[in-house]
This record gives sequence, C-alpha cells and structure tokens, in this order.
Amino acid sequence: MKIVIATIKSWNIKNAIKFKKENKNIETFIITDKNDLTYEKVKEINPKYIFFPHWSWIIPQNIYDNFTCIVFHMTDLPFGRGGSPLQNLIERGIENTKISAIRIDGGIDTGDIYLKKDLNLNGAAEEIYIRASKIVFNDMIPEIISKQLIPKPQKGKVVKFKRRKPEQSEIKPEFTMKQIYDYIRMLDAEGYPKAFIKFGKYRLEFSRASFKSGKIIADVEIKEVESHE
Repeated sequence: MKIVIATIKSWNIKNAIKFKKENKNIETFIITDKNDLTYEKVKEINPKYIFFPHWSWIIPQNIYDNFTCIVFHMTDLPFGRGGSPLQNLIERGIENTKISAIRIDGGIDTGDIYLKKDLNLNGAAEEIYIRASKIVFNDMIPEIISKQLIPKPQKGKVVKFKRRKPEQSEIKPEFTMKQIYDYIRMLDAEGYPKAFIKFGKYRLEFSRASFKSGKIIADVEIKEVESHE
C-alpha cells in the first residue's frame, strides 16, 4: 500500500518520519512543501490515502476529487467547523475535545467522519499539538488503514468557528487571571502569534506560562515597535 502524509510543524514531521520507519509494509511519502502537492506528483505516486495531520494551504480540488484525502480536525464535528480550533475551544473554556478524522469534500470541515479520538486541552498549545500528533500517528492513521474504515456523515448541531487574526492575541485590561493564562498558553506554539500587551512604544509577548496560587508566572519578550503597529 502507498500513502502520502502531507504535513507541517516540526512535531508532525518528526512523527511522520517515525511512522515511515516503523511501518515498512506501507510505502509512505512525506510532503512538507505546498509546491510538492500537485495532481501530477500525487498521480505518479497513486496513493490509497493522503493524510493531512496539519496543513495550512488550500488542497487542490483535482487531488481530493481523485484521491481519498483525510484531514484531522481538533473538534467534535460538526461542532467547531472552521479555523483556529484549539484557540476557539480554549477561549470558550472547553477542557476536553475530540480529534475528528474526516474525508475532504471541498467544504469547510464538512466531510464524512472516519473516527474520533479524545484529546485533553491542558497545557500550552505546543504541548497539546504534540499530544494530538501522537494520537493521529499512533492510533488514528493505523486504525483507518488496518480496518479500512468507511466514513459516515456528520450528525448534530453545526457550530462554526472563525479563524483568529494576529491582533486578537492582545491581552485586554478587563481579562480575568484565568483568561490571561489561557491566552498565553493557547498561542504558545511554533508559528503562532504570541499573546501580547502594548506598553507605550513596547510590545510585551508572553510564553511558558504557569498558573499557581492565583498567580501567573511566564516568560516575557519585550520589543520596541513602530508607532503604526
């Protein structure tokens, strides 16, 4: 069997390489650059599945129309369709979610579901993404392949999320301590805009937060910014 794993973020790439090494009976091709995800290149491989554990670009229609493409979304679909699922979940005070494996059909997280797995949302965003990655590579992808799962239509009330913008990472004066902590941790991951506070001509960006005894302890990086920012 041939499969393609198209993914970004260091933890996913690491797990994709590990999966390839540990599953010699599966011919695995790893794509990490959007320019390599073309119909011509995929057709040459002719995979049974294309898995997208974390992908930031539009998937060409001629690929998902002609190959079984599966994306992993960090909500209990159809709740939480749309962008920035982790941040939207934490902002809503949700502590546990599901990872939904769905077939890509051209809609925004509207595809039929193969399976779901539990995911706890404690800790910093990067820690959560690493946990999710292990679940995807150790449990979900192997189960889809070995059991030849057939996806089923989504059921339940549809709740849509909006993709967050960088300016929404600002910590506001009216936030509670819990909200401040959640903002710092939900944005503390590779490639995400850090939670910040504006202080005159400076911008204070926070990471590595802990919340104990009513206090937040975190790392802060102070930058001088242009007046128009």
